Amino acid sequence: MEYKIMLVEDDATLAKLLSSYIEKYGFEPVVVDDFNRILDIFREASPHLVLLDINLPKYDGYYWCRKIRQISTVPIIFISARDNEMDQVMGIESGADDYITKPFYYNVVIAKIKSQLRRCYGVFAPDVSEERKIELEGLTLYPERPELRFNSNSIVLTKKEAALAEILMRMSPRAVSRDVLMEKLWDDQAFIDENTLNVNVARLRKKLQEIGINEALETVRGHGYRLNVTWRKM
Repeated sequence: MEYKIMLVEDDATLAKLLSSYIEKYGFEPVVVDDFNRILDIFREASPHLVLLDINLPKYDGYYWCRKIRQISTVPIIFISARDNEMDQVMGIESGADDYITKPFYYNVVIAKIKSQLRRCYGVFAPDVSEERKIELEGLTLYPERPELRFNSNSIVLTKKEAALAEILMRMSPRAVSRDVLMEKLWDDQAFIDENTLNVNVARLRKKLQEIGINEALETVRGHGYRLNVTWRKM
């Protein structure tokens, strides 16, 4: 299977170099050259993964990431010269799966692309022939949708949020260490900042609250996190 990688980068020289490197590794690059039609091009191309810059004409990458997230759970990796913590937090909160700062090593970009593709479509991808569900004290997770339900309330998760929820639900009420979560969520965790885990935990905690469960995702100081739904329902 030849995977399509959509590249949204307004630096034409860098876009050309990245495109050549992506093609060298057997992927099909889809290079965006009309930055007013990013969502339309996404729909037309149906890529398997998106590499997205932040500094773009008219609307920035955060905007386009949110737009793509409204219609797809395809992996999105930000590539940006913005290297401060807040920009990375905003990228993850916009729905991205990863964040790479410029200048970068091309091998790292390829490693991250391969990691996301393996998780979504390869050996680590879920078997969707029969929909799975994980249940805990009335809380139900459908990992393949991905969707979380409690009573009559439901909310859509990102892939990372769903993976995090699944680990915590299966281990509940036991705590899961940060190291274990990092290892299970990112198989190339050497390139992942710990703050990325913090952001995903915060987002999952907020979504649990939105469907009616407060204070269920507990921080275990010096260790990790625990999901304790019992007695935490509204």
